[in-house]
Amino acid sequence: MSAFALLKDRSVVTLFAARLVSLTGNGMAPIALAFAVLAMPGASASTLGLVLTGRFLSQVLFVLVGGAIADRFAKKQVMVCADVAAGVVQMVIALLVITSNATPLVLAALAALSGAAAALFEPASRSIVPQLVSEEQLLSANALVKLAMRGGSIIGAALAGVLVATIGTGPTLVVDAASFLVSAALLVFVRVQKAAPPATGPTLLRQLKEGWEEFTSRQWVWVMVAQLGFVNALLAGGFYVLGPVVADRSLDGASSWSVILTTQAVGYVLGNIVALRIRPRRPIRAAMLLTVGFPLPLILLAGTAPVFAIAAAAFASAICLDLYDVTIDTALQKNIPAESLSRVMSYESMGSFACVPLGLSMAGPIADAVGVTTALTWAAVLMVLAGPIVLLLPSVRAVQDVRPADRSAAEVASG
Repeated sequence: MSAFALLKDRSVVTLFAARLVSLTGNGMAPIALAFAVLAMPGASASTLGLVLTGRFLSQVLFVLVGGAIADRFAKKQVMVCADVAAGVVQMVIALLVITSNATPLVLAALAALSGAAAALFEPASRSIVPQLVSEEQLLSANALVKLAMRGGSIIGAALAGVLVATIGTGPTLVVDAASFLVSAALLVFVRVQKAAPPATGPTLLRQLKEGWEEFTSRQWVWVMVAQLGFVNALLAGGFYVLGPVVADRSLDGASSWSVILTTQAVGYVLGNIVALRIRPRRPIRAAMLLTVGFPLPLILLAGTAPVFAIAAAAFASAICLDLYDVTIDTALQKNIPAESLSRVMSYESMGSFACVPLGLSMAGPIADAVGVTTALTWAAVLMVLAGPIVLLLPSVRAVQDVRPADRSAAEVASG
């Protein structure tokens, strides 16, 4: 069944609409918040990094808890509660900005609460789809939800530039807050066809310990995660902290940054389409080479290139990023035992983003010390080198794509 045939299913359509609305708000938030912070008296790249660090650090710290909660409680209720919490937090942020009572520390604390809500929401949202459709419809349903998420990001990023320029950062953040509340209201009407029983067995700590042992037992897994954590820290600090600074100082501010992020979001969509047609025989090796394309926008930002050139670089980088994500997820799904896959992927997610708060918090001070251009250039150089260096390990180069025919032949041979 095609993804669009599922539009006849009310629950799938409702989930699609909820994710579209929520991700539209999420697409607006980084632009509105970044320029709200930069507009504060005495604000700098370090100030913006502090606020962004609060959200990402909280999200990293709570991601394992979010996965455990999603396994032990009804996923729809977890999603609704997380959306309501995120909406309330974003509304408080908006009111503080509108009344000029916002301070960097307060915004960082509230951003941390928003990150915690996201950490609770995401595991549940990724695992609720099998409860809505049959196994035959699962791929199409996942594709449809992914399309809603990427589409929302495009709409949000494009809309943010217009709203910030016309109504200001505070009211734009109000729209973002409202998107979470609308999403929560829509999720109430999602009908779960086959609810999973609550997790039983070992305690949470025992389950986490077993997952950690499975995660560390394969060198290519933890090496790949360590490499991605390093790259993500550089990318986050360089693009999401120093990028708005370059746009504010040398381009046209929020409108230019909105164009760049919108083009990046379109690249993510194309990356998903390309991923459907590409199946590398050695997926981890391909993924490591894809990381070379990640720093393209940083190179253009360092040279204060025209907006269209930076946007084109962000577009190409986004294609590489989504191809990387799909390749890594597929490799894990095919090489990790099903009974421990969720926990291994939770550790993969946590490890991949564990250093992002450090990158966000250090980008500003480093740029203040050596200059924005130098900081962006060195971040790009280190990211380019990270992937090929990891390929020196035989365990990384050896991972192969496991096709159904290959698996069947191996089972026959072993039998």
